[in-house]
Amino acid sequence: MNHPSRPAALLLMLLLLPAAASASPADAERVEKAYQLSLDKWALEVRAATTTDARTKALSARPDPAAAAKQMWAVISPDLREAWSVEPTAWFLGISAGLRTTQPNGSSSRTFTEEINAVYAAIENYHLKNPKLPPVCLALAASEDPRSLTLLEKIQTAHADPKVQGVAALAIAMRLKFLGDEPALKSKRLTLLRKAIIDSAEVEINGTSVAKLAEEELYIIRFLSKGQVAPDLQGNDSGPRPMKLSDSAGKVVVLLFWNSGIQEAARVLQMASAMEKKFAGKPFAVIGVNNDTTANLREWQKTPDFVTFPNFSDPQNLLAHEYRIGTWPLAYVLDGTRKIHYAGPPGSFVEIAAAALLDDAKPAAK
Repeated sequence: MNHPSRPAALLLMLLLLPAAASASPADAERVEKAYQLSLDKWALEVRAATTTDARTKALSARPDPAAAAKQMWAVISPDLREAWSVEPTAWFLGISAGLRTTQPNGSSSRTFTEEINAVYAAIENYHLKNPKLPPVCLALAASEDPRSLTLLEKIQTAHADPKVQGVAALAIAMRLKFLGDEPALKSKRLTLLRKAIIDSAEVEINGTSVAKLAEEELYIIRFLSKGQVAPDLQGNDSGPRPMKLSDSAGKVVVLLFWNSGIQEAARVLQMASAMEKKFAGKPFAVIGVNNDTTANLREWQKTPDFVTFPNFSDPQNLLAHEYRIGTWPLAYVLDGTRKIHYAGPPGSFVEIAAAALLDDAKPAAK
């Protein structure tokens, strides 16, 4: 018996989605607004908690992004072929990115694998020429899915509108920066950014122009690539007491840009704390840069199970701007001279890069 190929099976699934269950853009907007309101309410509850136990309980009650993603999927899945679904699809890609489900054997897998497969198939088969693709392009740029780069290249090639082509070029350049800093990749990124500026400078996505986003990417290539000496940061903690990144000279530093609104904030912080414990006694430090209000950061730091490392308080994003942070959370791994060895999402690569630097710093055996 012959079975359909995977792409064909996904296309067949899309064709069989029931039209009778159609929703509307208003339904998608309600899901987005409800989730944002729940996040705002949760942030207030965290700030209102006055004891460690109450704060721990409040932090653990963060609105579930997976539940919000499921609600959005219920809205858009019957209409993935329809043009209106493209914009809420971008929101779905953004909120579902990075979500993982732990299996009984302890391994983990992406929570929305089949759904994201269906989204990719829908974009490729129905929406490569949709004029509302720019938000999807940026959602794909932030994705760790290796297929995102291929899909962006197809959008850039297939779309008739130079403005959308330019946004796709910007997204490809943004995606490529996580693949390395080799000269050939840098050259390709510069070519793509030039196209983005020429074709799409005035296009705005989520309130920010392509020209501004491209300018930030050019700065990253010039000053924040692997091998460059990272900017020194000077500011205050939540005390407020003065802090300087250069005070950690001679140490391997994981510089973590985070806030309480990021998905799985507790998991990211616990990962950072685990690295502190693992590398205790070595020339190593985790230093956070947090853009919550100073009062909110202070509340988080009263819960030692979550925040065990010093943090710059950066509510106005002045320090984050020095590192051109566009995607949260983001981690930099710096050696003892502040030279950049890794920049990207927090995860196993951060620990691997830090461990390698610490091994290199060991004194030679006599």
